[in-house]
Amino acid sequence: MRIDNAVGLTVADVLHEKFTALPASATIADVRDWFAASSSRRMAVLADDGRYVGSLTPAHVAGEDDPERVAAEVAQHSPTVAPEASATRGQELALSTDARRVPVVDHDGRVLGIVSVTGDLTSFCGTG
Repeated sequence: MRIDNAVGLTVADVLHEKFTALPASATIADVRDWFAASSSRRMAVLADDGRYVGSLTPAHVAGEDDPERVAAEVAQHSPTVAPEASATRGQELALSTDARRVPVVDHDGRVLGIVSVTGDLTSFCGTG
């Protein structure tokens, strides 16, 4: 969906539901392998029983010397956005990160998806 068509919509309307959250117990090596499996992956979301723990980008894991270190130990607590927030707010938060992505988290801390903006900054990813 084009960003300029999202006026009046909520994050729930533009979130990318088809994403993979890695377990909070994943190692740095696991996260590196996950990034290597797809060139479009720009943010790894870590979750414990479906609840948001933190996020990592390829740059975060590139500097880690110990591949067996638990990724949650170095995960960033990047901004999150609620599903009822405006799509514009989701866009703003996504663009405030290097990954152009922000986890969508409900009031119980459960990860529902991500808001992701395309490289050309014109559309939300995964919105059909």
